[in-house]
Amino acid sequence: MAEEQEILLDQVKQLLAAHDTERLRRLLGDQRTSYIAEITEILDPEDCRVIFNCLNKSDAAEVFEKVDEATRSELFDFLDDEELVDLISELDPDDAADVLAELDKKDSREVLESLDVEDAEQIKELMDYSEDSAGGIMDPVVLSVSEEATVNEAIQRIQEAEVDEDFYTVFVVDKHRRFLGDVRIRLLITHRGDQKIKDLIDTDTLFVSVDDDQEDVYNLFKKNDLIVVPVLDKDHRLIGRITANRIIEVAEEEAAEDLYAMAGTDAAELETVSIFNAARIRMTWLLPCLAGTAITAMVGFSFKSWFNAEGQAGKEIFLVAFLFAPMIAAISGNAGLQTSAIVISGLATGDLAALKLSQVFMREARIALLVALCCGLIGGSICSVLPNFFDRQFNADSASEDLVQQAEVDVMPEIPALESNQYVRIAIAFGFAMFSAIMVSTTLGLFLPFVFRRIGLDPAISSGPLVTTANDSISVTIYLFLTMFLTV
Repeated sequence: MAEEQEILLDQVKQLLAAHDTERLRRLLGDQRTSYIAEITEILDPEDCRVIFNCLNKSDAAEVFEKVDEATRSELFDFLDDEELVDLISELDPDDAADVLAELDKKDSREVLESLDVEDAEQIKELMDYSEDSAGGIMDPVVLSVSEEATVNEAIQRIQEAEVDEDFYTVFVVDKHRRFLGDVRIRLLITHRGDQKIKDLIDTDTLFVSVDDDQEDVYNLFKKNDLIVVPVLDKDHRLIGRITANRIIEVAEEEAAEDLYAMAGTDAAELETVSIFNAARIRMTWLLPCLAGTAITAMVGFSFKSWFNAEGQAGKEIFLVAFLFAPMIAAISGNAGLQTSAIVISGLATGDLAALKLSQVFMREARIALLVALCCGLIGGSICSVLPNFFDRQFNADSASEDLVQQAEVDVMPEIPALESNQYVRIAIAFGFAMFSAIMVSTTLGLFLPFVFRRIGLDPAISSGPLVTTANDSISVTIYLFLTMFLTV
């Protein structure tokens, strides 16, 4: 929170503590609703109640819409039905639809029944669309004129319209309300009053369909520097518009969703303040991860029995090799995560979506090859040095203890140790395994986002804990198999 907002928060707390609602009302009346919303998210529910009592209806509605979902969930609890209806009625239809979607069906239906019939119908229509589609984020209040209208008639239509936001173009439709294009406000000002609108139409206007995904709409805005875009139904009729400020909200939502998915949780955990709800959502992801790590343990036990069959030397090889297994799993998993993050980011922004998979593969495969070679060589070197160093240290400590006990013990205890060539083989196996595991995990990180996107799932899930856990099992299996093959 910026310094200005921190000062405001302190002032609000002081006035709340003093129960000075009159001064609090004057203070809040001079503030931006975005500042008040941030403060409301910090305060206790009882103090929020006082804040809302001090705001006029219009400002209260804006604050109500701008607070996060967890805070709004608390507000739902202490606002009575009449207050809630008053707030919803002050919101734009698209914002009202988003807010009502957070209520259960029974409560949202009761609110809709209390609203003005025309407003209620608009909100119902918006709620019927998927919340992640163009229809779900559009504003149904749209300014349009007929192609047969004159410039003077179009200007009069603008003057009579009730549009809260700034606009720079007027949409043009035919007699069946099918979209034809748009006309810039500049052209209306610079042409004669009797000029026909159809002579000024820009027919190359970009538009979106009502069922288009909001991420695709965001990419359209980004690539073409748009301020507003019309929304059309399947019959090419104009039914709404999407503005740049709404797209900013969409971008934030999409970025947050991807982060939550990559971290192995869900944005739904922020819808309430309940820590039990958040823990439940996170455990939904973590329990399968526990199962995945159990599979990795099963792999380890399977290889242990095979190494034990080779006697004492096999046991020592398995012990030394398994100590390096976390390094293989961690490095290969992170390498795969780097690749998937690059691919997911490209798919989300549309930068890679237009490229052929083969082109992406060639670039990422060459990068992975260099990374795998470097990590394999460096990791193999570490694997060849550490065991020898600690074995020498172990032998030195054991020899010192044996000198003290020599009077009581006639036979020097045999210290199990591997031969130098066995350490070299383990290091070679480690290097090859590191290389192989990185190539496998990078391949998964490259292909899975495309696969998930093709089957309709969020590509960000492909870099979440579930896939990371699978990478661990695969990398450990590769490593222990190569170790057994090269050393036993």
